This record gives sequence, C-alpha cells and structure tokens, in this order.
Amino acid sequence: MILFLNSLLLALRAIRRNVLRSSLTVLGVVIGVSAVITMVNVGKAATLQVQDQISSMGSNLLIVRPGKRSFGGPRMSAPNFREEDMEAIMREATAVERLAPNASTSAMAVYGNENLTTMVTGTNNDYLTVGNWDLATGRSFSAAEIRGGRPVCIIGNTVRTTLFGQSDPVGAVLRLKNVSCTVIGLLASKGESMRGDQDSIILVPLRMYWRRLSGNRDIDMIQVSAKSQGLTTLAKNQIEEILRRKRRILRGQEDNFSVRDMQEIADALAGTTRVLTALLSAIAAVSLLVGGIGIMNIMLVSVTERTREIGIRLAIGALERDVMLQFLIESVALSSLGGLIGILLALLGTWAFSAALQAPFVFDPSIALLALLFSWAVGIIFGYFPALKAARLDPIEALRHE
Repeated sequence: MILFLNSLLLALRAIRRNVLRSSLTVLGVVIGVSAVITMVNVGKAATLQVQDQISSMGSNLLIVRPGKRSFGGPRMSAPNFREEDMEAIMREATAVERLAPNASTSAMAVYGNENLTTMVTGTNNDYLTVGNWDLATGRSFSAAEIRGGRPVCIIGNTVRTTLFGQSDPVGAVLRLKNVSCTVIGLLASKGESMRGDQDSIILVPLRMYWRRLSGNRDIDMIQVSAKSQGLTTLAKNQIEEILRRKRRILRGQEDNFSVRDMQEIADALAGTTRVLTALLSAIAAVSLLVGGIGIMNIMLVSVTERTREIGIRLAIGALERDVMLQFLIESVALSSLGGLIGILLALLGTWAFSAALQAPFVFDPSIALLALLFSWAVGIIFGYFPALKAARLDPIEALRHE
C-alpha cells in the first residue's frame, strides 16, 4: 500500500511538472468520454420523448386507415370508410371499447378580425377518451348535437390563442368556411407531437361535418381503443376480419386498409433511436482510442526524458515492478483525469441537447461509470508498453543517457 501511494505521488508530481502537455494528452479521452455519455443519454431522452408522444395520442390505441403504405412508398389508394363500417366494428368487435370516426379537412376559422387555417375534424365524444384529451373548460357534444349535426365545436388551445387571445372562448361564435359555429368547449393543451401541433384543431359533430363542410359521408380514419392493453392484438384481428368482409376482400387478396397498433409504432421508433444511438456512440468511442494513442506517445516521450532518473532509481535498488507501477499509475491518472472532465462535460452537453430538443433530461450514472472504467482500461492498455520499456532499461545505459 505504501509502495502504491509513493508511486501515485511520483506520478502526480510528474503530471504537475508538465501541466500543458498533460492537458493536451488527456484531450482525446475527454472528448471520447463526453461524446459517448452524451450520445447515450440523448438517445435515451429521445426514446422517452417518442414514447411520451405516442402515449399522449391515446392508450390501447389502434389507428385504422383506408389504403396501405408500402415501406418508403406512397399510400395505395382505396375507398374511404363508411358509417356502416364503423357501426359493424362497434357491434361485432368484442375487444373494442370505444371508437372515434375521423373525417378531416383544412379550413379557415374566422372570429372578428382574426383568422387561422387549421384542421377541422368531424367526430364524436369518444374522440376525447380514445385520444386522451381533457377539456380545459366547457363541455363535450350532447347526444342531440351529435344526432342532429348541430353547428357546435370544441377548439384546441392554439385556435383559442390565435382567435380569442387568453379570453374564455366558450359561447363565442366563429365561422368555418361559410358555417357559423358556436364554441362549446376548449381542449387542454397537448403541445407538439410527431404529427405537428396537436392543439391546432377544431372538433365538430360528424353529421354536421358531412352536411355543411364536406358534402359527402366519407370517414378518413377510425381511432379505436381496445378494452385493455392485452386485448389490442385481438381487437386488431377482429377489425381486420370485419373490414375484409365489409369491403368484400377475397381470401388471398391484399387488404386495402391498414390497422396500426400505436405501441408497435412506438417500439419501432424506439428501436430505430437505439440503433442510431449505438452507432453514434461507437463513432464517438473512436476518440477514446485516439486519446489512448496520445497517452502512449506522451508516456514514451516521458520515458525518454526521464531515462537518467529511471537509471538512478534502478541503481539504488528499485525493482522493475516499482518503475513499471509508477508509469502505469501515471498513465491511469492521466486517463482518469480525462474521464472525470469528460463526465462533467457530458453532464452539460446532455442538458444542452435536452433543452434544444425539448426532450426530458436523462443522465444515466451507470453509463458514466462504464465510460470512466473504459478510460481506466485505456490508461492501462496504452500505458503498459511505455511502462514496460521504462522497467527494462539497463541502469548503466540509463545513467549514461544525456
């Protein structure tokens, strides 16, 4: 133990004698450690952000769309859904709890001197439950409003801010195209998602949308909520079977619709994020190897500069292992210093990236510890050859060195 402490003190003294050179030596390790930790933490934060955004769209959610998109290609055209399709799913799919039809178009909403082009969606009250929407103020559609297609609407927070400022919009009358529509509710804000601003939306009763805005009875999309997370696969299979029959798709023919489980989408996106994170981390780890080579080069220079000192130590009775331990400790001290500075920079870098991406701040201590252990390994591996060279110096030749 005393030998180790003496070797550590000698190593620290040697590092302190050449502060600038030591600082430049550890720069590669600093960059490598900070880059690896930052990439891993930012990747985890991005994964959490994707999962949160998917969760905000609804729980146990299935998205049913007409047509089918091949990977990287355009969506195959197909007829839209009809009211009969929606009714058949609710009647026959035992794993389905709620169903929200979506018929949407972009329209200009006008109130006083203000206007906003936004998405208008014809739907029912299940849209709020299936999509995890809360009402900040006001109420949902009444049964009479849904049945009769009355001109009432529920608006998102972006629409409220643009048209009404911070005042309560409930009871106001805005204009959608040529239709006067009474605001009966305000949705609680959800913010941005992968699909854009979720709060830039106006909900109207489906029948009102058909009669006054679209002029047809098409349904662009159906959002379905399974009774539980464990029943989403069963619900998906039931919906596919019902729609294949309703749309007269023969056995062996490809579906002209798609049923997507949002959890599957979240898992796929999270997997992609993890792969990209691993790739970027591997690239960043190259800096650690470069830093290790830098440490080895400087240690070789240090051995050459201190040849006479090494010769004196060996001549007065120091063992080869004592000299070797001193230089190994010096190498590990350099790499450890770089690792600690790298961890501090990674902490700042992770915070900066999280703020810029508006992602949750994630800092995994286990990754920091792993990177620090790896920096120690770099110090040992790349410091071994210089230490071995110093330990095997001939004391007589070393004393002659100028």
